[in-house]
Amino acid sequence: MRIRRSTRSRGVMAAAAISTGMVLAVAGCGGGDDEGDSDKSSKSSASTPQGSGKDKEPEKPAEEQVLAEAKGDGVTLVINAAARDEGGFLTVSGKVTNTSGGLWTGGQWRGDEKELQKNGGSVAGASLVDGQGKKRYLVLRDTSGRCLCTKFEGGLDSGQTVDWFAQFPAPPEGTDKVTFQVGSMPPAPIEIAQGE
Repeated sequence: MRIRRSTRSRGVMAAAAISTGMVLAVAGCGGGDDEGDSDKSSKSSASTPQGSGKDKEPEKPAEEQVLAEAKGDGVTLVINAAARDEGGFLTVSGKVTNTSGGLWTGGQWRGDEKELQKNGGSVAGASLVDGQGKKRYLVLRDTSGRCLCTKFEGGLDSGQTVDWFAQFPAPPEGTDKVTFQVGSMPPAPIEIAQGE
């Protein structure tokens, strides 16, 4: 009897561990921001009456607004958004364009820490500096040391532009100005969008 109970207990524990792992994997991969953003933009477009505001210039979508731009390392880096997420995260995103005339791999942006070497060409070495609070925030990583950021798989060809993002711990509420730094790019001061 003890053997049956022991075997049954192990089976139940294994099933619970697998279920927990799947829930965590789905939660980590979820988000659906792309669909949510397109739904929001289509809803906001549909709710705007046509024919009104002909004299007004249409507002640029948030992803087209430029918070900062920096040039160096053979690329032009544009920051379009810096927004607080639920759970105490800050996501910085934008576009990077290869202006080098050759293949750009992003290897100089991955950072110097041994753990970050696994990230290859990526934004893993980026940081945010809160000058007022005298703190530096590094890109978040998962338990395997992989950054929560864009990896430039295969590099960028000359003239190619791609989207990028990096997630950081959010500075305290009330801190709305930080400086983004990566590689040998010049520091880029940005303003954090406050939650709605």
